Amino acid sequence: MTDTSIRTYTNERETETETEDETTSVTDEQEHCPECGGRLISDDEHAETVCTDCGLVVEEDEIDRGPEWRAFDAAEKDEKSRVGAPTTNMMHDQGLSTNIGWQDKDAYGRSLSSRQRQKMQRLRTWNERFRTRDSKERNLKQALGEIDRMASALGLPENVRETASVIYRRALEEDLLPGRSIEGVATASLYAAARQAGTPRSLDEISAVSRVEKMELTRTYRYIIRELGLEVKPADPEHYVPRFVSDLDLSDETERMARDLLESARQEGVHSGKSPVGLAAAAVYAAALLTNEKVTQNEVSEVASISEVTIRNRYKELLEASDTAAPA
Repeated sequence: MTDTSIRTYTNERETETETEDETTSVTDEQEHCPECGGRLISDDEHAETVCTDCGLVVEEDEIDRGPEWRAFDAAEKDEKSRVGAPTTNMMHDQGLSTNIGWQDKDAYGRSLSSRQRQKMQRLRTWNERFRTRDSKERNLKQALGEIDRMASALGLPENVRETASVIYRRALEEDLLPGRSIEGVATASLYAAARQAGTPRSLDEISAVSRVEKMELTRTYRYIIRELGLEVKPADPEHYVPRFVSDLDLSDETERMARDLLESARQEGVHSGKSPVGLAAAAVYAAALLTNEKVTQNEVSEVASISEVTIRNRYKELLEASDTAAPA
């Protein structure tokens, strides 16, 4: 009994070895020319596989699995391509459902008849109902619409919107919304995402485009950060400088000077307990004066959405810190 088992196992091993050898030989034949052993290449234009050394045609009449059209630039490629858009977290259904356009026109641009328009309107209604079949999807659709609206108003990039959408989805999955408004959690998610991405906006700027009050925003933000365990570093004043300089149409030299002033203030410990927006605005104002560029406290105040008193106070502190940090 034992001898039979050993012989059977040995035969199986021999069979496996023979199969592996056959597979290896077939692979080698596919990669090398059977006549001279040269390298094979695929000629898509003639649908053939040929040898680069002797020119032997190994295969012909191959199937062309590419598109039937040709494109000569990126714009033409995007126009002719028939694949769908990539999935995205910025839509409640991740962009996988079908959208029916609002234009009542056919493929040739001709207006539809009255009966066809009524039919299309019914299709849009039922399509919308199928896309948001339960309360969770309706909640997500409303919140992601709010995030997109506020991000557009604040000029935030797409990566911030994507991150904010992911944060809101996590809050919805963790059941953090009961007792809080959809707009409040959406605004807090966008505020956290902007700070994580290094493109922060002040609470006043966020509140200006949001439908919730500043107090509710701060309370919801702290709750979301704590419950989801998000790592959000304190806002760096230098992150606000490029935007302020651009809005005031100042030079690169002024931006560099503002960064130097903020670095000196950091070394002297002036940052502690101060608003990063106020420090950034004061640094830009001080740098503009040092580089002989004309800008008023009122203009900086409007761009940064803070008071002129704050700019004057921080402006003096930054200059004192710069004088202290300067080598004797």
